[in-house]
Amino acid sequence: MNPKRLLINATLVLGLLLAGYLLYKVFNRYSLDEVMTSIRAIPVTRLLAGTAFAAASYVCLTGFDWLALRYAGRPLSYPKAALTSFTALSIGHNLGVAALSSGAVRYRFYARWGLKAEEVAKVILFCGVTVGLGLVTLAGIALLLNPSDAANVLKLDASGLFLLGLACLATPVAYVVLALTLRAPLRLWKWSFQMPGPGLAVAQIVVGTVNFICVAACLHQMIVAEADVSFVKTATAFVLANIAILVTHVPGGLGVLEATVSHVLPGAASVGALVAFRVIYFVLPLFIGLAMFAVSEIVIRKRKPRDRSEDRREQPRLEGAEPEPRSV
Repeated sequence: MNPKRLLINATLVLGLLLAGYLLYKVFNRYSLDEVMTSIRAIPVTRLLAGTAFAAASYVCLTGFDWLALRYAGRPLSYPKAALTSFTALSIGHNLGVAALSSGAVRYRFYARWGLKAEEVAKVILFCGVTVGLGLVTLAGIALLLNPSDAANVLKLDASGLFLLGLACLATPVAYVVLALTLRAPLRLWKWSFQMPGPGLAVAQIVVGTVNFICVAACLHQMIVAEADVSFVKTATAFVLANIAILVTHVPGGLGVLEATVSHVLPGAASVGALVAFRVIYFVLPLFIGLAMFAVSEIVIRKRKPRDRSEDRREQPRLEGAEPEPRSV
């Protein structure tokens, strides 16, 4: 077996084992009585609304891959992009270091459809930039609309938060300007990045920001079931939690997300709300993604012997065929 493919397969196996361990860790953090009592307090309508916002987020994430494939010059149909995106990210969100964990799954799928390793790398890079643009845009909005909660965590005064918020919002603007004007690859240290066209750049910002708004809305539906908290305050807590997750690299943000949200919204974020959010946005998609990945692997294994047998049947006919007469 190719060493690169062996490494990718080993990464997937280890990732799946880690996913099972994380599922245990999620539910082991709290006593069953605490979790069940707090979850029962959440109305069914809130749970359904939160699930709808989580589904909307994953739809946005499929748009990441659909746009990225066009950036890489290898556009595929939306169903293929959506299948790959959901399977990769539902697993990657829980494992942490999404560029590696979801990247391995992406390579597994896209290689089947003819993409080279370099093209898959472009897809992963494009999606990573889209995540960053969406997060920094929502962060800028949250800092300008709700500086008081951010001040408790960032320890900055009002003027510092205002400038930080403006800097965050200036980032997507600068990105679009570069997409309009820069034709040579953008070089950052050892890496180079070919800017997308302005249309793709704007789409990245819009889809990336809407994605994080949907995730924050899912969290808000859980929290507001037991506490009167505005969406802006929830979005601020969610943005700060994501920054903490990026800094710590904890798989799935396990514990970091809960601790940060509880710190920003003391007394408002109940254990049931946080666990319900994790189950809806992380655990349920993980189960579905693992099932989809397993089914796809079974289908591929069944197709390979059939494809090889068809090749063997075709080969004698091609070798024994009479040469076509040359035209005069």
